[in-house]
Amino acid sequence: MLILPLKIRLMLAAICFPADAFCSSDATAINRFFTKFFDPKASPSTSKKPDNGIVSSDIMVDSTRKLWFRLYTNTAAADGSTTPVIVYFHGGGFTLMAANSMMYDDLCKRLAREVPAIVVSVNYRLSPEHRYPSQYEDGFDVLKFIDNPKFEGFLASSANIKKQFFVAGDSAGGNLAHHVALKACEH
Repeated sequence: MLILPLKIRLMLAAICFPADAFCSSDATAINRFFTKFFDPKASPSTSKKPDNGIVSSDIMVDSTRKLWFRLYTNTAAADGSTTPVIVYFHGGGFTLMAANSMMYDDLCKRLAREVPAIVVSVNYRLSPEHRYPSQYEDGFDVLKFIDNPKFEGFLASSANIKKQFFVAGDSAGGNLAHHVALKACEH
């Protein structure tokens, strides 16, 4: 029988304690009350008070599913040239974080400022409450929403969704970006 060193046992206990505190006993739900202490949220910036030249707003795609995205627009990029559009999916293992999490809000503002680009940060439904494939469906529905001509008004006139359109993400969001892009290619 292998006996683990005390240091390893303490590290495993430190990892397991939050997981046990956040998950239900049957692992079918996460206690979202506790996770909000580790995931501070950011409010969108207004056109009256842009954050370093970036204006952000939340746009609802489907209120029944609470499917929305945060749109980041660079105010300095409106010089007549076309602006790329980046659809971004946040990480978090499909269970944590959101489009308005402070960490991802800062990242998307930086992308919009430094590229410069229009960034669409998708807030997809989280598991385990919403099982596979709901996250992929949410991502694809946001792409369809953006591509629908009757909703073109929310994007800046400089947005170039026909030639400069990118889908990106990190961690679980990278997986989402990959599968959503594949599904979009089929249509």
